[in-house]
Amino acid sequence: MRTATPRHFLMCPPTHFAVSYAINAWMDPAVPVDRRRALDQWERLRDVYTGLGHRVSLLDPRPGLPDMVFAANGAVVVGGTAYAARFRNPERTGEEAAHLDWLRANGIPATPSTAVHEGEGDFAVTADLILAGTGFRTEQAAHMEAQELFGVPVVGLRLVDPRFYHLDTALTVLDDGRVSGRPDIAYLPEAFSPAAQRVLAVLFPDAIRVAEADALVFGLNAVSDAYNVVLPAQATGFAALLAERGYRPVGVDTTEFARSGGGPKCCTQEIRPA
Repeated sequence: MRTATPRHFLMCPPTHFAVSYAINAWMDPAVPVDRRRALDQWERLRDVYTGLGHRVSLLDPRPGLPDMVFAANGAVVVGGTAYAARFRNPERTGEEAAHLDWLRANGIPATPSTAVHEGEGDFAVTADLILAGTGFRTEQAAHMEAQELFGVPVVGLRLVDPRFYHLDTALTVLDDGRVSGRPDIAYLPEAFSPAAQRVLAVLFPDAIRVAEADALVFGLNAVSDAYNVVLPAQATGFAALLAERGYRPVGVDTTEFARSGGGPKCCTQEIRPA
């Protein structure tokens, strides 16, 4: 039996969401987004979280920052302490101050990064270690900064496919192990370098290996409370594997955000308490 644990999430309404520039392989400014539909999908995602018993805090959107809806990228919070993001692309650097303001206003000590990193986009947290992506956005120097800040091992993993430009598009933590004592993940092997694949095989020999078809609909951009796994409804193969392992897949529609290279996890930052 798997046990869900209540979580605290930070989300940002898609008030200004648009694809007005291209900074990843999914973005095409020539294809407009439906902002009304995006808001409906976002509200449904928020309602799913609250319906599962999770707390959702809101980050106020700011004009001129269309990607603020992807709240996961603004920081990584472990043990009540935040490592605030420093974005690679100038189009997103305005988000840094917004996240710092929210964290500090809510009593969360926040350390700004001196190296480029994009929060939970490239940091996946378990009870024993942090998995950290690099290759497209986050610099390896940020891995060491995070390790020094949080005092837990940080394992670097190189991403090699530009379609999976952030770690959270290619890997998800299903059970962080805080309650069960057994961390569990799912990932797309071919999104990683051969060496990173070997590292993951050693650390997580029983991990779910997801098919590319499910990863391409952002199936791995999922949010788990160690029992309920919120993921894009289109990732049916992954959902079946989750059910076989005792998880409860909860499908949602985030197709409007997929136009910008995101899904449920991109919209969701976890505020892990001390």
